[in-house]
Amino acid sequence: MQTPAPQTASSKACHFCANNLPDPDFKDVNLLKRFISAGMKILPQRRSGLCATHQRKIARAIKYARTVALMPYMPE
Repeated sequence: MQTPAPQTASSKACHFCANNLPDPDFKDVNLLKRFISAGMKILPQRRSGLCATHQRKIARAIKYARTVALMPYMPE
């Protein structure tokens, strides 16, 4: 019986670091939607491919955008 081959983790480059973009802003809803699942949950770092610094900033921007009613909390 063969053992399955080990899966290697493919490392994605951080979207902000790779493209030399400024930090995420809560007013840029189209950018923030890129890091939200269909159930309106914030994607984890392993799925979004962001570095730890930008993952924290994206999460903070999404939460603030929800607070000021630019993004919904629940799917419509």
